Amino acid sequence: MTGVVTADSDSWNLLQAKAQEERIALVFEAFRSGGIEPILIKGWAAARNYPPHHTRRPGDIDLAVAPENFAAAAATLKDSKINRFLIDLHSGLRQLDSLEWSDLFENSILVDLKGSKIRIPRPEDHLRLLCVHWLLDGGRFKEKLWDIYFAVDNRPKDFDWDRCLKAGGENRRRWIVCSIGLAHRYYNLNIDDLPFSDELREIPSWIISCIEREWRREPLEPILTSLHDKGLLLRQIIRRIPPNPIRATIEAEGDLYGARRGLYQVAVLGRRFGPFIGQTMNVVKRKLGRSKN
Repeated sequence: MTGVVTADSDSWNLLQAKAQEERIALVFEAFRSGGIEPILIKGWAAARNYPPHHTRRPGDIDLAVAPENFAAAAATLKDSKINRFLIDLHSGLRQLDSLEWSDLFENSILVDLKGSKIRIPRPEDHLRLLCVHWLLDGGRFKEKLWDIYFAVDNRPKDFDWDRCLKAGGENRRRWIVCSIGLAHRYYNLNIDDLPFSDELREIPSWIISCIEREWRREPLEPILTSLHDKGLLLRQIIRRIPPNPIRATIEAEGDLYGARRGLYQVAVLGRRFGPFIGQTMNVVKRKLGRSKN
């Protein structure tokens, strides 16, 4: 199985995963002590679907909270018990899902983590947001297709495909179908028993070309952390022009199977230009201020 490089790397991932579990329990304790009930997404919630011989590499801790609780949740992150952890805090689920927060929360489930109750999305909702998140990354991370693979392969017997596919309209339905189709294409996910298996073999060729090109290219780095190296900065700017067409389509709530991705790219480029210039100027001003001192 692709994704487990060596026994040593897998052992390291396992150790990191155990440490991550301890951190997650502490984070939920800190939030609940402040009257906030978060939902854990991706990460450990995705890793629960993995078989024992395929350990998922831990990353940061992704938490979603009700939008009205976001400010209080952000303040909680300063708690001395958890402020050293890498936590990505979401106000609702923003672009990752179109369902109302109340619906997602009411349908979330509590699962056990060494005696702690951790709230995660129900399987149908989690698969949907895993697919959207992978596409929002522009398909850059091939190994994260395993999250989608195992979410489908190890889904519960009563998995509700209607809830998974029909919650966000036809465009979002196609996003999910496309992502599952890619897991089938690259990791041989068994799709024979899926009610839409024929669609999974009809992925547009431009999507295949786009993601395979992404896998060959230099990794994306944050522009603002590339300012120290003119060569790196230039490469990173070029890397973003034009914007990744998959990501642009998702940001525009567009149709992956349509022909308007060029328009989506132009729209995304226009939205990003102003904030990028503003952020860059602020960094330059701070650096100039420090040099004068």
